Amino acid sequence: MLSSPGEIKPVVPEDDSRLVVDDIIYPGETGSISAHFARPKGDRKQAGVVVIHENRGLVPHIKDVARRVALEGFLVIAPDALSPVGGTPEDVTDVPTLIRKIDREATIKNFVAATKYLKTHHQSTGKVGVMGFCWGGGMSNQVAVNSPDLKAAVPFYGIQPEAEDVPKIKASLLLHYAGNDERINQGIPAYESALKKADVEYKLYTYPGAEHGFFNDTGSRYDPEAAKLAWDRTITFFKQNLS
Repeated sequence: MLSSPGEIKPVVPEDDSRLVVDDIIYPGETGSISAHFARPKGDRKQAGVVVIHENRGLVPHIKDVARRVALEGFLVIAPDALSPVGGTPEDVTDVPTLIRKIDREATIKNFVAATKYLKTHHQSTGKVGVMGFCWGGGMSNQVAVNSPDLKAAVPFYGIQPEAEDVPKIKASLLLHYAGNDERINQGIPAYESALKKADVEYKLYTYPGAEHGFFNDTGSRYDPEAAKLAWDRTITFFKQNLS
């Protein structure tokens, strides 16, 4: 379990002069879904990226990640999966329990709706990718399965989809795993086998010595070296696959 995010200075503040930042609502399977929105200033059209949070909900760290991605030249939204139950609370202690209570299939459809929102946004190029962490990494895999228009997916230490669903994936995948993450990593061999059998384009990296949650710089398992390497690979991957 990741530690609760503290009052840590964001890498990219909400008032960054290079960005347009807002909290928006988009239509999802379950109704109105709240999301954090960020894009570079200007009229240029950008490819879209959906950022999916961990099992702590849409916390300030994930909003910061969305803004970091936007600074790299993307149109970004980070949806709040807890929108159907009132949104992510300030005290995230019980959020993992709330996450387990929301309808999984409807939640996946809410995230797929986020990709459609970005695809049709007036400042979008129409190309969309997704990235997610922990629980959101598993959801990123599910978005890849359920969104045939998706171009790229980057799950960070996420639960893998069922092997029979892998042929539905049309996106290119970049898969990040922590070296010390036995529960998640036990699903890698079957996933790789299914990806190869279905001829899905993918790259897979494991970060030796890193723990589950290594990208979260507000958590106790943060690994700066692994996080930077995974970030650089992710941005390069998106620029290659969403251009």
